[in-house]
Amino acid sequence: MHLEMKTQCEKCGSALPPDGEAYICSYECTLCPACTLNVQGICPKCGGELIHRPRRKVSLERSPGRSELSPQTTERPWLIWVVSFGVWTFIALAASVAIYRYDLAAGTPMSFLSEIPLELSRLFTYAPLTPFAFGLALRYPLQRENWLRRSLVLLAGGIAFMVAHVILRGLTYPVWDWGTRGFVSAVWDSQTHGIRIRPELFLRVFYANSIEDITGAYLPIVVVAHAVSYYRRFADRELRASQLEGQLAKAHLQALKNQLQPHFLFNTLHSISALMLTDVRAADRMMSRLSDLLRISLESDGIQIIPLSQELEFVNGYLEIEKVRFEDRLNVVFDVAPDTLDALVPHLLLQPLVENAVRHGISRRSSNGEIRIAASHQNGSLCLKVGDNGPGIEKSISSQTQTKTGLGLRATKERLQTLYANEQSMEIRSAPESGVEVEVRIPFRTEPRQLVYEVAQADFGAA
Repeated sequence: MHLEMKTQCEKCGSALPPDGEAYICSYECTLCPACTLNVQGICPKCGGELIHRPRRKVSLERSPGRSELSPQTTERPWLIWVVSFGVWTFIALAASVAIYRYDLAAGTPMSFLSEIPLELSRLFTYAPLTPFAFGLALRYPLQRENWLRRSLVLLAGGIAFMVAHVILRGLTYPVWDWGTRGFVSAVWDSQTHGIRIRPELFLRVFYANSIEDITGAYLPIVVVAHAVSYYRRFADRELRASQLEGQLAKAHLQALKNQLQPHFLFNTLHSISALMLTDVRAADRMMSRLSDLLRISLESDGIQIIPLSQELEFVNGYLEIEKVRFEDRLNVVFDVAPDTLDALVPHLLLQPLVENAVRHGISRRSSNGEIRIAASHQNGSLCLKVGDNGPGIEKSISSQTQTKTGLGLRATKERLQTLYANEQSMEIRSAPESGVEVEVRIPFRTEPRQLVYEVAQADFGAA
């Protein structure tokens, strides 16, 4: 399979020649060695591990006569030769055992060790011809649209295989001569000890072995080659489907993140607009802090996974804006375990949860409000909690209304499902004392790893 290789570093824009050194993640994000070193081997876009990209040794363009053999066949031609001689050796040994037992049952036993050289010399003539027949069948596999033309090609190959085997057989194996009533060589005269080519003996070999050459050797080789060819095509389609699924997941994640960024920005600008008529200085402080948040957001554009410490820094900047709005009415409590600060989390994971707590919890209180943010490591999972002491979930509304969520929570749920599949959970419940608490659990990861996406195609359609 020939994949399109990226020719520019996605971080610095430098050129990446096809045969040069580059690094890719599981989503085919491509970086140059210098940028890979700067980001410490972690993809700045999806958080996956950056690994060496295979170097292309041939041109990407296909010429009309280019071989369709797979890279395994073209890069390791010796393998098929080893397999060919190994298989025919096994067949020769099996044939030696069968003939030895037959002679033993017929009452004309021969030494087993004397049977082996005879069968090896008889069947080894197929071994050097097998790679060529196998390669021809791989090069011209039968398909629905070209079966007739390629059948003629394979037929011609079968005739060439048969003729070549007759020649090799006549050169290496004795032929029965009715005149002398014994086995003689078709090219060597034992009496004169000189070369003597006898065409009638080659013709006798042809009559005796032509059917066996086609049905017993060439046809099985072609069948095996077609089985290998179809398997590789199937594996190729599976790989393409997997890569397409990864690209769809990447695009889906970025679309969800792009929904969250303007959502957060519009809500913040709305809060600033509300203060402009009552407290211009407070609105100016909010604008200043908002510019800092936008700078952080632009620096992480396209990045999906970041350490929890950076996510908390972003959330704290957002809360500083809200503190200007609520003044002393907003109190924030962080309960973050030190060993969780390096854990990898989706960017903009906590901000929609905190914003939801402020809008539906703190803003509805006339007295002081409190936002609680906690992070802990529990049994291989990262547990994140965002709670408030607002009015809580109203019992008067129907259960159907309770299940409805805003854009921020809905996009957050979809991102978690896309990134972690069944390894994540998100629960919205009433807090122990008052208010609402949102608990998110994701796999605890502190080292760069390739993310495994277990997203069915139906999930994208539903999203």
